[in-house]
Amino acid sequence: MSKILNVTSEIGNLKEVLVHRPGGELENLTPNYLSEFLFDDIPYLEVARQEHDAFAKIMTDKGIKVIYVEKLMAETIATSDELRNEFISNFLREAKIYDSKTRSFVAAWLIENFNHQGIVDKLIEGIRSKDIPGFDKLSSLASVINSHYPFLTNPLPNTLFTRDPFATVGHGVTINKMYTHLRSRETLMADYIFKYHPKYKNADIPRWYNRDDLAHIEGGDELIINEKTLFIGVSERTEATAIENLAKKLFYTEGVSFERVLAFDIPKTRAFMHLDTVFTQIDHDKFTIHPGIEGSLTVYTLTKGSSGEGSIKISEETDQLDKLLSKILDKKVSLIRCGGGDVIAGDREQWNDGANTLALAPGEVVVYSRNHVTNNLLQDNGIKINVMPSSELSRGRGGPRCMSMPLIRE
Repeated sequence: MSKILNVTSEIGNLKEVLVHRPGGELENLTPNYLSEFLFDDIPYLEVARQEHDAFAKIMTDKGIKVIYVEKLMAETIATSDELRNEFISNFLREAKIYDSKTRSFVAAWLIENFNHQGIVDKLIEGIRSKDIPGFDKLSSLASVINSHYPFLTNPLPNTLFTRDPFATVGHGVTINKMYTHLRSRETLMADYIFKYHPKYKNADIPRWYNRDDLAHIEGGDELIINEKTLFIGVSERTEATAIENLAKKLFYTEGVSFERVLAFDIPKTRAFMHLDTVFTQIDHDKFTIHPGIEGSLTVYTLTKGSSGEGSIKISEETDQLDKLLSKILDKKVSLIRCGGGDVIAGDREQWNDGANTLALAPGEVVVYSRNHVTNNLLQDNGIKINVMPSSELSRGRGGPRCMSMPLIRE
């Protein structure tokens, strides 16, 4: 089995990580369409890029290889004109351009006016109808009815959060079924990269989940605790059926080390969007948490069943989070509260992803500068912090963990 990917913990020394440098898609956010594009505010692109570059520099300065999803995608379609044309057509179809004549017209414009990197950047940025000369002369019922809408293809500002469309689990990946249609094209890019990019296409990378499966799952809910244990949030965006199907694939694939999947039943609200917005591991025995998750919590443990191929055993336990974690990990754990347990600071800093940290190594994390109360607490608890600027990136409601997809950890 290929080891070109390897993630069996949340905290092992990070060696290779996938990110997306924000682009013109942020310039296509407007107040009228924020909720449609899953944003609460409009980041200032120039500063957002400076902040993201600082994030990448923290990692590269430590010898971590930083890879950009948009560059991988451009390298993928550069392998053949046929593949490029197929990808563009599928992308436009998933952008709800169902008319083949319109798709061909838009594809021809892209190919004529942009190189491979430009095509990918433009597709992520979103295409406005007025961008394409002669588009207004195409006649279809859809184009007439939607003539008031500025976008021919919607921008994909959530590409910034590379954690969600797929997740590295052991030596394989989950190509996820996203909760919203808007984000499905992000997983289309992941699908093409792992099928056709020269680095991955012959690497025999197992897929534990596929984007065309029916039940939703997103990477922000997937936490790899160790080579035997996977935590997954049953959240607003991840469904129980997806967790069970993923567990079956892991348990019944030869050579896979994972023996248990624990499903954490968390509130189905935007504040608790994913498990990693309220709870991340930062050291062998330490976790950052949002205090709102400290009450009684139910966890379902899935293990291999005894009644034949595909059977699953499910056990249920309800307790306080610290007691659950101590029992699961067989060690005493410390929970570091976002905002120090103060109601105002906790709510504010959790909103700005104070509990969403990226571990670079055991006991060393990347954090947003604006969460100063939580950051001081981390240091008081012996955690080394790497502070990145965060005035604009934090407006997207995703922290350092959300903006990174580890590909290799020690």
